[in-house]
Amino acid sequence: MGASIGGGRGGGGRRRTRPVSDINVTPMVDVMLVLLVIFMVTAPLLTAGVDVNLPKATDKPLKGENNEVLSVSIQADGRVFLQKTEVALDELAPRIKAVVAAKPDTRIFVRGDEAAPYGRFLQVFSNLRDAGLTKVDLVSAPTKAAR
Repeated sequence: MGASIGGGRGGGGRRRTRPVSDINVTPMVDVMLVLLVIFMVTAPLLTAGVDVNLPKATDKPLKGENNEVLSVSIQADGRVFLQKTEVALDELAPRIKAVVAAKPDTRIFVRGDEAAPYGRFLQVFSNLRDAGLTKVDLVSAPTKAAR
């Protein structure tokens, strides 16, 4: 004797749906492929400095203690570069000191062309030493025996 409002069984009521338990991985794969392409393109650009013909040495490679590295390059014609920017010798130490003041663990790598004048190396090193910079290393190309 009761009447049903809504037309009987399931007529006006809400449908019950089950939650979807499948994970759609397509967007994640798309993002990962885009990141892979970006890293593949940018990785060769991460080398700092200008192209120089490094002298060969049999020393073992330095272990990277940190990623904070400044590269000073001396080309065969005696021009000096900080990272990829050409700088005058009297501007070199103040620029490096400003970076080292902000990040004290920064190391300085001096890369010099093997045809660069030895006197230019001395000028760069004495300029850095006079500025109080002590974490300075020379970079060389490995010989076949050191590889």
